[in-house]
Amino acid sequence: MSFVFPAPTVPSVPVLGTTDRFPVRRIYCVGRNYEEHAKEMGFTGREPPFFFLKPADALVVVDAGSTGNLPYPSLTQNFHHEIELVVAIGVGGRNIAAADAFKHIYGYAVGLDMTRRDLQNEMKKQGRPWCIGKGFDHGAPIGPITPAAQAGDVSQADIWFKVNGETRQSSTVSKLIWNIAETIEHLSAAWDLAPGDLIYTGTPEGVSAVVRGDVLEGGVSGLGELKLRVV
Repeated sequence: MSFVFPAPTVPSVPVLGTTDRFPVRRIYCVGRNYEEHAKEMGFTGREPPFFFLKPADALVVVDAGSTGNLPYPSLTQNFHHEIELVVAIGVGGRNIAAADAFKHIYGYAVGLDMTRRDLQNEMKKQGRPWCIGKGFDHGAPIGPITPAAQAGDVSQADIWFKVNGETRQSSTVSKLIWNIAETIEHLSAAWDLAPGDLIYTGTPEGVSAVVRGDVLEGGVSGLGELKLRVV
């Protein structure tokens, strides 16, 4: 087979403590999956889960102990952080029961679902898709993947985020409206999951804007920290 131009490199994420890399196929994101965040967005209750996607090449991969560069995107004046637990799928499937979901997980990582909030809100007002607010270049920072066997009980882990040393978000994964297993069950009813898929599981309350020069630090207990500078 010959391509008309060189094929793009497959996006990948390092696996903590190894030289292996996790090749990324798709990035799924869960919307409004913490109650207090849903409230700050103007919603309440346990609504059915909904999903959106980001392109795999939107990843900004940051090695353990390093500080990555996060370019401030074009067209926005309201660039928001959303700290998230990321689930990495190692075994694919469709219509996966919640009881079987953890058999499909390779590992976990700390991620950021960065959002051009002004563009997202404008698209919502117009009743149009808001991919421009979510699926942009560099919109999905991520740290190394910790294999599931080494991650501990992530369902009870603390999740937090700081900007310039000031805490903006602080919660626990136990407050997910739809937990990890339920999310996989719902997601796999809509799409065939496959090895290499990443699931950004949602963000707690406290989302707000960042500007150039800000230092961003976030973490999930047991998974290390993710650190970036907005440039």
